[in-house]
Amino acid sequence: MVVSACAKDSGDSTAAPTTGAGCEFATPPSAPAATSATGSTRASDGDKVDGSALKIGLAYDIGGRGDASFNDLAAAGFDRAIKDLGVVKDNTRELTAAPSEDESVKQSRLRQLAREGFDPIVAVGFAYTESLKVVAPEFPDVRFGLVDSAVPEAANVTPLVFAEQEGAFLAGVVAAYQSRKCHVGFVGGVDIPLIHKFEAGYVQGAKAAAPKIVVEKKYITPATDFTGFQDPVKGSETAKGLIDKGADVLYPAAGASGIGVFSAVKQAGVLAIGCDADQYHQPALAETRDVIVASSLKRVDVAVYDFVRAAAKDDLASLPDVFDLKVDGVGYATSGGRIDADLQGVLEGFKAQIIAGKIKVADKP
Repeated sequence: MVVSACAKDSGDSTAAPTTGAGCEFATPPSAPAATSATGSTRASDGDKVDGSALKIGLAYDIGGRGDASFNDLAAAGFDRAIKDLGVVKDNTRELTAAPSEDESVKQSRLRQLAREGFDPIVAVGFAYTESLKVVAPEFPDVRFGLVDSAVPEAANVTPLVFAEQEGAFLAGVVAAYQSRKCHVGFVGGVDIPLIHKFEAGYVQGAKAAAPKIVVEKKYITPATDFTGFQDPVKGSETAKGLIDKGADVLYPAAGASGIGVFSAVKQAGVLAIGCDADQYHQPALAETRDVIVASSLKRVDVAVYDFVRAAAKDDLASLPDVFDLKVDGVGYATSGGRIDADLQGVLEGFKAQIIAGKIKVADKP
């Protein structure tokens, strides 16, 4: 995945662009005079690392490789580690969670990888939190990376967590400027705190750009039902409900259910913003990508790659506490050509203020 976060200099003008037809925009912050391609201060910048001695295990969440979202990003980081660090392909293993599986199955999956000598092992998703509380102490010499959660009591579990709300804030800004009705929508996969971060940032960003904007919000399933991350049919139904209420730009934080959201958006002739990956370029979304005007990026690929690289260097302490805008852990992509230079400048202005701490993005609605 490629971050398209390098803006053209918008000069000293602070006038609001005229991209959107329906909103009255607040005066946006000015873009920095110059920006680097990523602004990255990541630990993986620097010398070449030899990972040929590693055996890497990857435990996916439900959906696995091919979900066009969260798991595919983990797979991209995994693939990059194999290529860049010289990891032998035969010394890798990928296993995938099944829907509604028992906690003991997750534990068995992690134990299997550890017993077979894989180290490091990446558990993709907070759903592995409880299992790692049990399994990690059984294998104290194995280094586990846990995406989206932490196990403070296990020293051998490295949390790989993100400031999702910061990328979602920028998605909200895009939504406001692309809406013709000043009426946008958010589709959450499952009603849980992790997805609340996306909702909070999106709403805050939309209202920062256009204070009077209307934001519709709907979750596909409640907190106890994780099928909301892998049900395109329900994703489509949820999206249609928001579109019927008047929303003309939708932002799904819904995993594979987003496939259905994009389908409904295309059928209705409205627009969407991708989530996690640069979804304009996802093969599974090839037939609907023309409605994707931008994507918020949650760089799970960066976190997985950086974790494996740090493990190869035996320097896990070099990893950031949070993968945020400052370390290129979240961001935005503008693939598709719908975001003009003026709006790109607005996005860079907001991004700079978030990095500088002048804008605090809420992580709860």
